[in-house]
Amino acid sequence: MSQGTLFFIATMTEPGSSQSRLKGTYDVFLSFRGKDTCKNFTDHLYTTIVQTEIHTFQDDNELHRGEEISKHLIKVVKESKISIVIFSKGYASSRWCLNELIEILESKNKNTDQIVLSIFYDIDPSDVGKQIGSFAKIFHKHEERFKEKQKKWRKALEETRNLSRWNLNDMANGYAFSSYSHL
Repeated sequence: MSQGTLFFIATMTEPGSSQSRLKGTYDVFLSFRGKDTCKNFTDHLYTTIVQTEIHTFQDDNELHRGEEISKHLIKVVKESKISIVIFSKGYASSRWCLNELIEILESKNKNTDQIVLSIFYDIDPSDVGKQIGSFAKIFHKHEERFKEKQKKWRKALEETRNLSRWNLNDMANGYAFSSYSHL
């Protein structure tokens, strides 16, 4: 990502209008597998976006114990202007992430103003879109228990090939943010 990308996100979300925002609505929704990226890349991304006064949902910071997660997340996804999906090697091993991706894409298909961006962190984009490499191994494990759901997951992952994307395979943790941390 670059300064231009952050400028694009800021322009699309109009951070200056935060006072007119309905309570509980978000400009940006982050979808990621916490075990893979939460304490490194995703935290850097979240911090950088929030510093530009863009109201961003990151489930580690926003969900509370006892809250009905699925209904709350669906509501947040539908109300967000932008969803950023951070794919990692273990993303598909989380049924929660895969179901979240389905909700994001369904919401995008219903609301043409909604934007979905994908970031590939330490994984080849073709592994995701074609379910090869580490994703093939994960889907083989899912096949036995979640045969019907797996069709929807595969379709959603295939659809990600048509999204705007950034491949961070060659970047060190946090490097993508060094060029615009001054924003």
